[in-house]
Amino acid sequence: MLEFRLLGTLEARAGGRSVALGHTRQQCVLAALLIDAGRPVPADRLLHRVWDDHVPHRGRDTLYAYLSRLRRVLEPHGVRLVRRSDGYTLDLGEATVDLHRFRDLSDRARRAAADEQAEALGREALGLWRDSAFAGVDTPWFNAQRQLLEGERLAAQLELVEVRLRLGQHDRMVSELVARAEAHPLDERVVGQLVLALCRCGRQAEALEEYERARRRLADELGVDPGAALRRLYGRILAGDPELSSDPGPAAARVDAPSADEEAEDDSGAVVNPVTGRQLVPRLLPADLSLFVGRDAEVDEACRLLGAGGPGPLTLLVTGPAGVGKTAFAVRTGHRLASRFPDGQLHADLRGFGDEPADPFTVLGAFLRALGVRGGTVPAELTGRIHLYRSLLAQRQVLVVLDNVSGAQQVRDLLPSGARCAAVITSRTTMAELGCRRLPLDVLDSATGLALLREMLGPDRTDAEPDSARSIVETCGGLPLAVWVAGARLAARAHWPLAHVARALADEERKLDELAVGHIAVRASLELTYQQMAAPTQHALRMLALLPGPDFAAWALAALLDVNLSEAEAVLDDLVEVHLVQIGSIGATGIRYQLHDLVRLFGRERADRDGHHQDHTAALRLLGASLHLADLAADTLSVDFQGISQTELASWRLSPTDTGHLLADPLAWFTDERQFLIDVAEQALDRTKAAPAAGLATALTTLFQVGGHFDDWERLQNRALKAALNSGDRHSAAKLHRCLGELTTILDRYPEALNHFEQALLLAEGQGPAYRAGATAGLAYVHRLLGQYSTAVLHFEKAAELARQAGNVNCLVYATNGLGVIDLEQGRVEAAVEQFTECLRASRAAGYRPGEAQALRCLGQSHRALGAYPAAADAYRQAVAISTNLGDRLTATHAACWLGDVLVRQGEHRNGRRLLAQSLWTYREFGNLWGEAATLYALAEAQLAAGRPALARRRAEAAVSLWRQIGSHTWLAVALDTLATAHTQAGDHPAATRTRDEAAELRRA
Repeated sequence: MLEFRLLGTLEARAGGRSVALGHTRQQCVLAALLIDAGRPVPADRLLHRVWDDHVPHRGRDTLYAYLSRLRRVLEPHGVRLVRRSDGYTLDLGEATVDLHRFRDLSDRARRAAADEQAEALGREALGLWRDSAFAGVDTPWFNAQRQLLEGERLAAQLELVEVRLRLGQHDRMVSELVARAEAHPLDERVVGQLVLALCRCGRQAEALEEYERARRRLADELGVDPGAALRRLYGRILAGDPELSSDPGPAAARVDAPSADEEAEDDSGAVVNPVTGRQLVPRLLPADLSLFVGRDAEVDEACRLLGAGGPGPLTLLVTGPAGVGKTAFAVRTGHRLASRFPDGQLHADLRGFGDEPADPFTVLGAFLRALGVRGGTVPAELTGRIHLYRSLLAQRQVLVVLDNVSGAQQVRDLLPSGARCAAVITSRTTMAELGCRRLPLDVLDSATGLALLREMLGPDRTDAEPDSARSIVETCGGLPLAVWVAGARLAARAHWPLAHVARALADEERKLDELAVGHIAVRASLELTYQQMAAPTQHALRMLALLPGPDFAAWALAALLDVNLSEAEAVLDDLVEVHLVQIGSIGATGIRYQLHDLVRLFGRERADRDGHHQDHTAALRLLGASLHLADLAADTLSVDFQGISQTELASWRLSPTDTGHLLADPLAWFTDERQFLIDVAEQALDRTKAAPAAGLATALTTLFQVGGHFDDWERLQNRALKAALNSGDRHSAAKLHRCLGELTTILDRYPEALNHFEQALLLAEGQGPAYRAGATAGLAYVHRLLGQYSTAVLHFEKAAELARQAGNVNCLVYATNGLGVIDLEQGRVEAAVEQFTECLRASRAAGYRPGEAQALRCLGQSHRALGAYPAAADAYRQAVAISTNLGDRLTATHAACWLGDVLVRQGEHRNGRRLLAQSLWTYREFGNLWGEAATLYALAEAQLAAGRPALARRRAEAAVSLWRQIGSHTWLAVALDTLATAHTQAGDHPAATRTRDEAAELRRA
């Protein structure tokens, strides 16, 4: 049997002998497939994983040659490499991969019923590691995977420590824990485990010393105090808590060591609150229904099943026919269980039985963001999202509710892995292949159905016509949705006798008896309500059924119907009244509505039956309204400098009054509408000309940037770019290349950014200056970041000239500011101040607030370079205030970081280090490597000022490593100077000399 090994150097063994896998690049291709063994990997993805942005000429031919050779090596061992339409799949057969074995064993260890079994499984899992994963391979994708796996490895190590502490093995673990604490000095969970082990060995004094050492380190380096769990453990030691004895017993609590959500910084990359150091807690459950009749026994049983002991995370599958009330049941159960899951509740409607089911990739992106992972650090591939999701939930207590699931394949990657997590799934299918506990929901019995109707109509009406009430419930088949729709119609018509509806329902059911039994009652109830609505309301329901996504606001219906906002809201009130439309949530900008999937299906069927010649026109109006609103929201925020309005592409728009009402807070509007706008753009890319759909994707740039939704930005605009290129739309393609250049610049992917800007300029050849100004300025900025100053100056000057011709003040300010930054970085401070002062004047005159913040930040840098720290601090504070008011946290952090630096230089060491620590958290949250490197450099300088060369050296080494990765020679030389000073203060003069020599060489180059 063949055994693949990835947890160390790449190798394969069969029968105790090594199997030759070819040279290194061919081995990388195999490793890229093994990570996703059993899943298809497209050729483009393989090329990216193996070569990143440096794919050789005829790269596909080279890849195919490697794959062909690998087939010849692997097939004799029963491993098949299969090519399908969606990519290459490695079918392992009986072969094994140590990485997958590690994950499986770790998962089994978490679910183990006994600690002895958990210890054995944990040791076996960790024993598979021979070195760092993919040792010797150095590509960006493999490096990112290695970092993720190191987080999984550390999590497994800490879980094994907890098990061994419960088993009383503390005396054999102290040396191991001391070494780990030295390697992870700021990880409070590691420190807590060491403190606990020392205490149980009777070494309380040493335990207290370790706590004090950790407290000082956290205060000095991050400006924070230890988390609650570590402080609690410290207090128990001081109080002589008898439970901290040398014999912990089998039920020893895990709270002795800090849990993952109490660490100051989580190795998995999750976001923490920069003030409290706690991870964000998602609360995604929809509001519980106030009218929920019956099901008490079933809810109690669900809570019992999910509360019963058992190994690993528990999963409950709630099944039943459409309309039986599974969603309401799951939400009610989730709220009942919420207190058991203090780390949060996740919820997603997978729309498994609709035309547009949610895919795991998108749902995982939403879950990761809810767990605090910013868009820029959400993995771009499904496998990376799955691994990060599992890592985040491994040590948490989270409830995951997955509604409307079509089958096990749709839900498998969304199930939590943490032993203290649980999942509730609802589906119309039994999913026999899914290992879980099951709870079938039956229709309501007659008494419960009558109780529901009585709650809706009041006891007087139902008691006055008991036979008709019973007939309605029976005709509705006991399905809550059908009873709900029929009851809503009666509630809206207080003068109608129940007998009228009972007879009409019976007649309608006979007309529909050829339909599937599970839907007859619901369809009959819907058909009856539909027939009794006015024609405009019927038309509205048909149009709403064509909307993409799970929810919508009233303005979307206004566009579909070609009416104003008030008229659309009135129609929606009518539909809500008869329960064909539900109020889903109340967002910051108003009500969001939802359609039950059966109502949506019914509406689409009626649209097909009644003719849908108006559908295309309505869809264009919806696209036009979306484009117009998004472009105006972006223009109001005025963050971007492209300077090309998209509104001329909008075929329809709301009135100025309605538009002003919706966009009173443009950022709040976008937060509510983000997913809907993405869905509209993607639907339009499938159905309409590329230009308006690409225009909407382009208009969302500012909103994506301010909100940090970098993964949405990249996915949507790449798709729009492909559509524009395929249709020959050079204008749209040029704009999208420019926007993607801006994104890849923010994400520190400079080779990609240069390519996007250069492609934008090629496509804009012969077009007006508006199309070329923004791309030229973006190109200049990347060259400046890379220290290529002469090229950057030429491009900035050209961008400024084009911006003047186009009347683009934002771009002119951006280019002028770039020239000032080059002056500043080359030591021409007075010239830089002149440029920045002009930028500040122009920005204020034009009302360009982001330009004003940028000019103030750069003036702060100039004052800092001159040693005028009070003036620098004042400029930075003004910049922070402007960016914060705009809702742009990342840009605010650009100023806050340097404010922390000048506070340290003014002697306010603690406040300065605290601000720097908060900046470091924010940069890591956004995945901004440049900002992280700058903050680490500033922290190193702060430690030097405090006389701590060892801590300074660690921070400076981290900054040097990042600037090497980024490729910025100018700032790399600055960080090397700081590292040399740290070496000198630490007494390592040879290292200081080598470091200074390298910095000098970089400056001469």
